[in-house]
Amino acid sequence: MSSIGNAIRILSCDDHALFRQGIAALLATQPDMSLVAEAANGRDAVQQYREHRPDITLMDLQMPEMNGLDALTTIRGEFPDARIIVLTTYTGDVQVLRAMKVGARAYLLKNLLDKELLETIRAVHAGKRTLSAEASFELAEHAADEALTAGEVDVLRLIAAGNANKEIAARLSITEETVKGRVKNILSKLNANDRTHAAMIGVRRGIIEP
Repeated sequence: MSSIGNAIRILSCDDHALFRQGIAALLATQPDMSLVAEAANGRDAVQQYREHRPDITLMDLQMPEMNGLDALTTIRGEFPDARIIVLTTYTGDVQVLRAMKVGARAYLLKNLLDKELLETIRAVHAGKRTLSAEASFELAEHAADEALTAGEVDVLRLIAAGNANKEIAARLSITEETVKGRVKNILSKLNANDRTHAAMIGVRRGIIEP
């Protein structure tokens, strides 16, 4: 990837203008970093990457048109050497795993940016991988957990949307008994007290979208 002088060339992708402004202001204080482009959604992120070929890309996960995970996957598919740092408000272990599996080099929580962002950018630019302490804790905490099946995730998503078993059965074209069995498995695997608790855990861990 090309560089201007010795500066690390950075692409910032986030749908919140104020957040991007904060990133820009922080990077402007660093003589070894240069903000070369910004994007407000996943599609624009892919286009800006193609145009500027930055050394480091800062990628939010929750963006319109195309989410950050899909944008990350697309960019890495075209440019396998792309170095992308995921910035997010979510600590969920499932979100972390998804991002790292498709090639993210780092996973950093937005509330830690003032303390860890610059150090993380330099580390990733040097070829290292890094996780925030909170993300590492989430991964370790649930490392031995049994994952939900695709069918159980479908049921959990409909539970979170407020559907009763009968409605879930109709939506998924399965029997109510099958739904009850999946709900039982969900509660057990997530160590949840009830359906509402399971939905909350699902969102927190990134199993389902909020």
